[in-house]
Amino acid sequence: MRLAMLLLLWVWTMVAQGEELPPWVSPEGHDDPHAGMVLDTANGIWLTPVMLVESLASATHVLVGEKHDNPDHHRLQLWLLQQLHDRRPQGSLLMEMIEPAQQAAVDRLQNQTPQDSGALERELEWSEGWDWALYGPLVRWGLSHPERLLAANLGAEEMRAIYQAPPPTSPVYDGAAIKALNDAISSSHCGKLPESQFPAMLSIQQARDAHMAGQMIEAPTPALLLAGNFHVRKDLGAPLHWPEEGLDQPLVVMLVEAGSELPDRSQADFVWVTAALPAQDYCAQWE
Repeated sequence: MRLAMLLLLWVWTMVAQGEELPPWVSPEGHDDPHAGMVLDTANGIWLTPVMLVESLASATHVLVGEKHDNPDHHRLQLWLLQQLHDRRPQGSLLMEMIEPAQQAAVDRLQNQTPQDSGALERELEWSEGWDWALYGPLVRWGLSHPERLLAANLGAEEMRAIYQAPPPTSPVYDGAAIKALNDAISSSHCGKLPESQFPAMLSIQQARDAHMAGQMIEAPTPALLLAGNFHVRKDLGAPLHWPEEGLDQPLVVMLVEAGSELPDRSQADFVWVTAALPAQDYCAQWE
């Protein structure tokens, strides 16, 4: 009964405020009772997306995690940015998908007359590893609305140097975090990566997360970061590299497909449940 009342409130709020969510693109998970809703992990209460916007509007730093290939995650990110900007000007948008070498082109294009999508993709020398069809609308918004669109990732040369000479593991990682990251490294390489390479891969992850935190701290506020879910996790990612004093801790939102295990309060502040893509064996190519 309570869930039904929340759903009715959600529909009424969306209609009343003209803040309708984009329709689902991913084909699965539509019948999940919490699809489209947001779990406040601090108290276990389910929120509407509009309630999430109100919870984030006063935050100076927000980290939004995603599953990179889910189109609904990117459509909801754009919706969230638009809603937040309507309530207060967005100072900056930072993206894992942009590297330092692209920043000069981004700066030239900031607040300029929009180019067509293909020309913009070429001007930015956009990496084929990030689907422009998914990220293009976010980039275009970031170039025209906030004060700055900023690179959040390390460059390939920097990551190569770290791989060749891994620095010591930071003390911000406890044993459980190191094990979780090593398990993730192994899983993402389908169990084919020799354990001897784990320290180098962990060092790259550490450096990327520390860099993202540093970029967020230096960015015009309010600042919002878009990155993979592992990068934004409070127990494993960029928040571990946040200063303990002098700044409010960032708020973490994770977009998670319906049917997946939901993060808890140690991992995220808010969990937004979305439609899901069909299960895919990403390791089939390794066979």
